[in-house]
Amino acid sequence: MLKSKNVSAEAIVMGRRRTKILTTLGPATDDDATMRALLLAGADLVRINFSHGDLDGIRERVDRVRRVSKSIEKDVGIMGDLQGPKIRINNFRQGPIRLEVGAKFALDNSLDKNAGDETQVSTTYAALTDDVKAGDILLLDDGQIVLEVDGVSGQRIDTTVRVGGRLSDKKGINRMGGGLSANALTEKDREDIKIAAELKFDYVAVSFPRDAEDIRLARSLISGAGGRAGIIAKIERAEAVTNITEIMDASDAVMVARGDLAVEIGDAELPAVQKQILHLARERNKVAIVATQMMESMISSPVPTRAEVMDVANAMMDGTDAVMLSAETAVGEYPVKTVEAMARVCLGAEKQRFTRISKHRLDARFEEVDEAIAMAVMYTANHFEVKAIIALTESGSTALWMSRIRSGIPIFALTRHEETRRRVTLYRGVYPVAFDVTRDPAHTMQMAATTLLDMGHVKDGDNVIITRGALTGVTGGTNTMKILTIDSRYRVAPPDKDPD
Repeated sequence: MLKSKNVSAEAIVMGRRRTKILTTLGPATDDDATMRALLLAGADLVRINFSHGDLDGIRERVDRVRRVSKSIEKDVGIMGDLQGPKIRINNFRQGPIRLEVGAKFALDNSLDKNAGDETQVSTTYAALTDDVKAGDILLLDDGQIVLEVDGVSGQRIDTTVRVGGRLSDKKGINRMGGGLSANALTEKDREDIKIAAELKFDYVAVSFPRDAEDIRLARSLISGAGGRAGIIAKIERAEAVTNITEIMDASDAVMVARGDLAVEIGDAELPAVQKQILHLARERNKVAIVATQMMESMISSPVPTRAEVMDVANAMMDGTDAVMLSAETAVGEYPVKTVEAMARVCLGAEKQRFTRISKHRLDARFEEVDEAIAMAVMYTANHFEVKAIIALTESGSTALWMSRIRSGIPIFALTRHEETRRRVTLYRGVYPVAFDVTRDPAHTMQMAATTLLDMGHVKDGDNVIITRGALTGVTGGTNTMKILTIDSRYRVAPPDKDPD
């Protein structure tokens, strides 16, 4: 019998949670026991932040994820998050300073990088003086410090402090309304893309893209390095919101990265922008992730705040595919409890009936046969007594299209390709299952149904919908859907051989 590497244990225990959980790795997860507990608690994918750690540390974390996930027979996706052009101040000579409201303070790139004091500091971005003018508002340390530009002269920007406070080394700089011209992909990012390709990351997230060209460049660099990772566009610049449609069309997924985005567009604008991005992603058949401070208090608390519970639930009800944890799991005191809490909140929100009802694309015309089949499957599943959907897939695209439709019916992506199984871990309501469609083409559908029956996902008398292509093992060829009723008397077991 085929040994399946899938979510079966989690799906049964967690009630087949549809919203996916993306967890950031860090010192708090750097042992096998914690990693195992994290994955069993519900982590579907992991994030490796290229802003922190060295190459040896990254390799070690990738090895740990793959080793531990294999031991528990669970496919886990890996996302590499590029640092991007994070514009920062440099260092203060005698440690942190305090800025008072009304004080004069300069950003002066003629200074040594360690010469900052209470009146001035240098920055990591030489072109900052070209991007700002008198009257602009600069936001330091995620908006904790607010400076109004008085004037620009040579390499020096003179400002007046409008909101003061403590300021320490390496804090970020944003311009309210956006407009900083730094390229999205730095030399460090280009080197990190090569690492992501070498280590076969499933996704690469591009930080601070301004337009679709930034995404296309990243895709070209990944392909050139021999990688096949999907591209996630992190929406964190004001310009990215303006160019959101073209960025989305060039990407495989988008992330609402609410930290820098809120600083650039203003926190009052953020909720509506988040909802708009999530709606547009579903409309354009793209995957969406909501990130930043989702359960921030759990860095040091074993329980989330009610506001955090509402935040996670609202993102899920607005249609996000995944919710992301950052410092909560990377350096927090309770990484496993945090994942458990997030999974619990998602499950609670998913009980609401409207989260399983969709009118998405009812009036649309479809460009591809496999997309039309996927939409027909979901319409049928939502209007007929169906317990599971089985997508026999090579690339995972059929499962992706199905996952755009709200439904409470699990979609099992059966594929022989480990790369595809890891990629679909990001798709809402999709669960990967190892299955080789080339073993016995004459009985593929019956074998697929038998696989789910033996895993305990379906039982005798259940109706399932199965999709497949007429040509076995061909990408993009799905052209058939069939409704089967499970009957254990007609089990068809595949040959006793694992897929490649």
